[in-house]
Amino acid sequence: MASSGEHVHRYLIIGAGPGGLQLSYFLQRAGADYLTLEREDSPGGFFRRYPRHRRLISLNKVHTGEKDPEIALRWDWNSLLNDSPDLMFPRYSQEYFPSADDLVRYLTDFQREHALNVRFSTSADRVEKVGGHFVVHAGDEVFRAECLIMANGWGGPYIPDIPGIELAVGYEDISESAEDFTDKRVLIIGKGNSAFETAQAILGQAAIIHLASPSPVRLAWTSKHPGHVRGQYGALLDSYWFKTLHGVLECRVDRIWREGDRYKAAITYTLADGEQAVLEYDTVLRCTGFTMNTGLFDASCMPELAPNGRLPAIRPDFQSANVEGLYFAGTLMQARDFKRASSAFIDGFRYNLRTLAALLAERYGEEPLRQEVLPVDPDQLTATMLDRVNHSSALWTQFEYLCDAYVVDEAAGQILHYVDLPEDYAVERFAGHPLCFTVTLRWGRADYGDVFAIQRHPTPERAHESAFLHPVVRAWRHGEQVGERHLLEDLLAQWRDPARHVQPLRAFLASRLGTPEDRPDA
Repeated sequence: MASSGEHVHRYLIIGAGPGGLQLSYFLQRAGADYLTLEREDSPGGFFRRYPRHRRLISLNKVHTGEKDPEIALRWDWNSLLNDSPDLMFPRYSQEYFPSADDLVRYLTDFQREHALNVRFSTSADRVEKVGGHFVVHAGDEVFRAECLIMANGWGGPYIPDIPGIELAVGYEDISESAEDFTDKRVLIIGKGNSAFETAQAILGQAAIIHLASPSPVRLAWTSKHPGHVRGQYGALLDSYWFKTLHGVLECRVDRIWREGDRYKAAITYTLADGEQAVLEYDTVLRCTGFTMNTGLFDASCMPELAPNGRLPAIRPDFQSANVEGLYFAGTLMQARDFKRASSAFIDGFRYNLRTLAALLAERYGEEPLRQEVLPVDPDQLTATMLDRVNHSSALWTQFEYLCDAYVVDEAAGQILHYVDLPEDYAVERFAGHPLCFTVTLRWGRADYGDVFAIQRHPTPERAHESAFLHPVVRAWRHGEQVGERHLLEDLLAQWRDPARHVQPLRAFLASRLGTPEDRPDA
């Protein structure tokens, strides 16, 4: 029994940003015993401060020509999944790249309208694990839970280990006034979206802008990852090649120091045979991203980190790699599709969280994972698979990560269909079965000299060379991949052509299912 000042719940969520609110919604809809703690007095605190110049990079394509709300979600990157048509983000902004202020307003309404069980102004100070339960200390109060879900997002800025880095102004403190950089020479450490956002904001005022990091710029239209540098920040790159003296430097910043009213930076170029230089600036800005806060974890539940050291390492079911019962939600659940799909963003993790809610209900509430039963029939299986890839927003947004799984049970004469599972989770979960299919949407991953001039081969036999998003069906036997079928890309993402899509998929499935009429001796 809880003592005075203690609160006991099955699920405890830390953080009421978009990830915490989305999971709260699913748990509340399921009638689960949960509580969400938020240190600030309202939701979405991160977006009250970032991005600094208030323009999101998440798309808000309001006018889609689609009446089906599921398909429209493919281009609505800011809405949380819910059953209220009034609580969709396009009702809050018509702008293609909306303001962060509109997102904050949306999150506030989402929490209020759904009456989500959030305790505001309650800061989790310390987390420990005692006797198989998590204990969260928040001031004078103690919260206990069987299951702890961390949805508190980034804990603070990532500060690279550069001597003199303390002389740089952090992204979190950069002035929003371009006039503060008038006629100045500016060094920006970093080449991600925050660096380019900052450069774009001061481009018309600064005398010289240099962006510096050891690795070349990763452009989103080349990598297909929305976290890489986006097209709307192309003005700086134009300026680079138009000889304005603005520059993108592939270099290691070895040291920063101050001489008089100027800053000096010693650098070593990474693509110039180790050439070194000392460059002079009026100001140095740090735009190197964010990192997870591990300071609140006791040694009893300290999570392992992913190789980059900024994110928690997670299992295929979004659970901590080393702490049983500790899960991660929101942008903290991106380690397994890092720089690939969209788990770092609302449009990706909203689907992860729908799946996580189902996995939690199965584990803690003994509710079986939802499934659809299909006959062992290649025609119906083909139709079901194509219906899903033509309709699902989850498979579209979480390409190469979430899948549909079709588990063949020959003894029962049926196929069990599960939706929106991480593919590595599905393969692991159903490894005991002699035949399982997974269906994902995937990009062609070849390197192209010019991504806007790709030679295509539009025949079904060469579908594996498709460059654009397209369906891929894989066959698995006891956890080992034994077959793969790509379906041809399509300009409007409609995969229903009898010759290009239906027949090739049916032939692949029939050969694997081995139904009597498809066997060679039939």
